[in-house]
Amino acid sequence: MTDIQRDRPTAPAHSSGAFDDHNPPSRELISDCVHCGFCLTTCPTYSLWGEEMDSPRGRIQLMQAGLDGAPIEPIAEHIDACLGCMACVSSCPSGVQYDRLLEQTRAQVERNYTRTRGEKALRAAIFALFPYPKRLRAIRGPLRFAQRTGLDAGLRRSGVLRRLSPNLAMMQEIAPPLGPHVDLPSVIPAEGTKRATVGLLTGCVQREFFGDVNAATARVLAAEGCEVIVPAEQGCCGALSSHSGREEEAQAFARSTIETFEQAGVDYIAINSAGCGSAMKEYEFLLADDPAFAAEVGDTGRSRAEAFRAKVRDISELLVELGPVAERHPLPITIAYHDACHLAHAQGIRSQPRELLGGIPGLTIKEIPDGAICCGSAGVYNLLNPEPARELGDTKARNVLSTGAELLVTANPGCLMQISSAVTRQGGHLPTAHTVTVLDASLRAADPAALI
Repeated sequence: MTDIQRDRPTAPAHSSGAFDDHNPPSRELISDCVHCGFCLTTCPTYSLWGEEMDSPRGRIQLMQAGLDGAPIEPIAEHIDACLGCMACVSSCPSGVQYDRLLEQTRAQVERNYTRTRGEKALRAAIFALFPYPKRLRAIRGPLRFAQRTGLDAGLRRSGVLRRLSPNLAMMQEIAPPLGPHVDLPSVIPAEGTKRATVGLLTGCVQREFFGDVNAATARVLAAEGCEVIVPAEQGCCGALSSHSGREEEAQAFARSTIETFEQAGVDYIAINSAGCGSAMKEYEFLLADDPAFAAEVGDTGRSRAEAFRAKVRDISELLVELGPVAERHPLPITIAYHDACHLAHAQGIRSQPRELLGGIPGLTIKEIPDGAICCGSAGVYNLLNPEPARELGDTKARNVLSTGAELLVTANPGCLMQISSAVTRQGGHLPTAHTVTVLDASLRAADPAALI
């Protein structure tokens, strides 16, 4: 098998306790936590269970215990239960880098914790499928057939799959309605005066299940004076692998992504999936031990990974940075805007999507109660931990529906699928759209009814 396909890397030698010698959680970063408790009210799992070890400060205590010789088993249980939403990072007054600590610890758990056969099989299946667009494309046909014939809805109503496997039931529940497959040309010229050359990451789930979002992204960028480059050879960015502790696999994806966009020769790299953007902005840490990507290049003062990271922008971040030139047409719609965790907490991008949406004439934005709490998607968390994910999703759906909005808008495919599924379970109906899809509709003077 290749590095990308391998299910579990070979563990380095152990020094003591739960962790091996390769990049264990940093004692220095752990010591930043003063156990003040500000993180508790924003932590989804603490809100569900009220257990100290399922709070950020509790998990940091477990990391310390692992360094001091504690066994891996209790650490793995509570680390696996963490969504990695990073709401604690936003709320921490001490600036604790829980994101870095979690990534370090998850890689240790993945190498050193022995899972059951069922857990291994489920994870192997997930990571053999979702990071590979061609494999996702292969299941589009059967899934679309099931949706068009009603087999999908019938299976959901029967509850059979949930009784057999909650994990597979969640996978079936969140699958979005599929339309025709969307392919983009390799180059989309800028409209009017060219302002920048932008590479577009098409993603994996985004490419195969939300191709219309990629098409809308390309149209908006072109309308705003950007030449759009869509490298045909691009693959997975490694976000799902990185956020799940599959370090070697994530590194292989990261190297390939950097090389692909280096060859494209672009000024910026636009991302329309919050999880992907979060991971790509962390490549310099992921590849810190790789001299080919971590060493300074020439007299630039930057490594290859740092130079790449400097070009990465969320689509809302980039559009606000460039400033608008295309005319916005009215969209008299009331929307609820959901902050995707990996956009708001991991990247600190909150104002830019609201600024873009607020610039559309006639659009009304409603804030969601308890909006900082994760919806339960969290990459593949909802597939690995379907019951807590379902509970969080149901709470989010009730809060979204309470706004009375006509449309739910967010910036991450996982959130769109998770919340849409939860709204259906609540007996509600609320269309969903990506931020850039709404902006695209305004630029094209589309009929608002097309969105709702």
